[in-house]
Amino acid sequence: MSNPLRPALVLLVALTAVTGLAYPLAVTGLAGAIFPAEAAGSLIERDGRIVGSALIGQSFTGAGFFHGRPSATTAPDPADAARTVPAPYNAANSMGSNLGPTSAALAERVRGDLARLREENPGRPVPVDLVTASGSGLDPDISPEAALFQVPRVARARDLPEDTLRGLVAAQVRGRALGLLGEPRVNVLALNLALDDLARR
Repeated sequence: MSNPLRPALVLLVALTAVTGLAYPLAVTGLAGAIFPAEAAGSLIERDGRIVGSALIGQSFTGAGFFHGRPSATTAPDPADAARTVPAPYNAANSMGSNLGPTSAALAERVRGDLARLREENPGRPVPVDLVTASGSGLDPDISPEAALFQVPRVARARDLPEDTLRGLVAAQVRGRALGLLGEPRVNVLALNLALDDLARR
């Protein structure tokens, strides 16, 4: 009985050590050496403090900032732990809204967002990513069209020329990965930090 059991236990311990300890440590070390910023969470630092991550969106609501996509993430209600309340870009609760195209709640929210955005910038078509949440609820990027749509509002709030802000947006556009994958995009946090830098000059 002990003869067949011993090799199985030795194999279990060996594979656990290799796949559960050695391999993860090697991959983590290699990632940290080759891609140090990405392995540390793609954190963005400003004036010696971390202000966010390039991978997770933030909620910007002021008129003088570019806004990201809607976020469907929630957090426990402080008054009632059994309920949740909206908490945009809550990385601890990444999820989509799970509301489908026939959802009355989704249609009502989108109509409200469309009305607000059309009032903000009359006569211009509203980019779809300004009224739809991403699957994770954490998307840090918007399309260049969504950033340019917001230029008139930000220019009025900051008392800056629109052409200056269009140039700022153009400088922040990142192209497709390897020239093929994904779509051109603008990181909202990076754009707003560049906007603050511009305002300081």
